[in-house]
Amino acid sequence: QVQLVESGGGSVQAGGSLRLSCAHSGYTNAGSCMGWFRQAPGKEREGLAHISSTGSRVYYADSVKGRFTVSRDNAENTLYLQMNSLKPEDTAMYYCAAGRCTFNVRDYAYWGQGTQVTVSS
Repeated sequence: QVQLVESGGGSVQAGGSLRLSCAHSGYTNAGSCMGWFRQAPGKEREGLAHISSTGSRVYYADSVKGRFTVSRDNAENTLYLQMNSLKPEDTAMYYCAAGRCTFNVRDYAYWGQGTQVTVSS
């Protein structure tokens, strides 16, 4: 059974940092692209970043480029999202997912339950 479990969310002031983690298990790690998404109330789920199976290729949405960094440790089966220079508009539920390397939610078959990030001004 595939499981993805996010952690590391919380409340932070604008300009602060958080590091999200996603522990995953139950599927073959090799060949699996993994991504981070977020969804704010009343908005569609937004792709933020994704990383290839080996970590050699990473892609970022314009909204987070230069502020967020995605990485993965395949030995530990963990995906990370380092978030710096956080803004109030970054407030959302953050999800990790496994699937194809796109920003389209429909290309990801497996999802975590999400972790809340709240940024105050």
